[in-house]
Amino acid sequence: MKPSMQKERLMKMNLFRLIGFIGFGWVIFISNSYAYDITDKFSIGAILAGAYQNQWVDGDDNTGRGAIPFQPRFSFRPTGKDEFFAKFGFAAGNGLNGATQFKLAPWGADLEDAVKDINGRNRDYLLTAWYNHTFEFGENNALGLTGGIIDSTAYVDLNAFANNEYTQFMNAALVNDPIGFFPSYDIGGAAELEIGNWSITFLGMNVGENDDGNNYNYAAGQIAYRVNTSLGEGNYGLVVDGTSKDFLDEDGNAERRLAASVSFDQELGDIFGAWIRVGWQDDRAVIDYDYLLSGGLDITGKWYGREEDNIGIGFAYLNGEYEFDYTQVAEIYWRFVLDDYVAAAVDFQYMKDKYDTDEDDLDGIIAGVRLTTEF
Repeated sequence: MKPSMQKERLMKMNLFRLIGFIGFGWVIFISNSYAYDITDKFSIGAILAGAYQNQWVDGDDNTGRGAIPFQPRFSFRPTGKDEFFAKFGFAAGNGLNGATQFKLAPWGADLEDAVKDINGRNRDYLLTAWYNHTFEFGENNALGLTGGIIDSTAYVDLNAFANNEYTQFMNAALVNDPIGFFPSYDIGGAAELEIGNWSITFLGMNVGENDDGNNYNYAAGQIAYRVNTSLGEGNYGLVVDGTSKDFLDEDGNAERRLAASVSFDQELGDIFGAWIRVGWQDDRAVIDYDYLLSGGLDITGKWYGREEDNIGIGFAYLNGEYEFDYTQVAEIYWRFVLDDYVAAAVDFQYMKDKYDTDEDDLDGIIAGVRLTTEF
């Protein structure tokens, strides 16, 4: 058998094994979910996903990989205003993220390497563990205070159409704003104030280690407004965030990082939705990109009689710094909701990394399938 045929056969076998494993896990989790003694104070949930992606770079490099992340979560609400929450992350494989030469991850999920030695803390698998108390002031006003091990992307840079790597876009450029360097899974606290349709969020974190090996402090503030028009609901937000002086410049001097971004999403009737992100980052420390422009469309399946399905179309342009000229990402996915717990998606991406050095540019296509179970 020719090596190319052998490689293709092995790739297909791995794909079948991946899909079979996910299907087996789905049967176990769905059948067992009803057996837990769930009360009005205690709840258990989980997300189990799997994806296989294959890339063709410059028409020559044909590489395929799969991965399966599993994230169980537990919530205990002793009162209507208090909550204890914990989420764990486990994963088999790093998928194409561990093989591609592209700068941005083709799948922005927490895969095998991401759930071990998190932020250099020598902590594995525990992603978040926090306590929240909510103070209510009148009918539409509330203040929520959270402390523990938190994820900044749960509080800032939210977007209705581009914020979930398991059910929406897969590429990291379209899940969150890469310019905003929002850290995850470390010690911190958040305050969320809601006044009618306005919301104001502040959060601070101490992060164990950055790429330079330094511990650093992080802070972010967000102001957002929610609108309801004849077209539908929309969300408009501004985020400013920064760090302590623990990032290195080209000469090895310590510098801060500072960034700002806006995020808009708006329903455009019953079928269409649109979103946009614009981000900027100070370039005193060594960074990959200094500004971002991204946006896209969401199209529900209502036009063909399946309103739970959706199609996502997105594009991102990231202007490079230092070794990069720019990165471009285009992605389209079609998600099919199979039942209350399971959804499948086909995903296509185009990525290009253009360097301003002698290093060869990268230009390629990534095709993938994703299956997600959530309860």
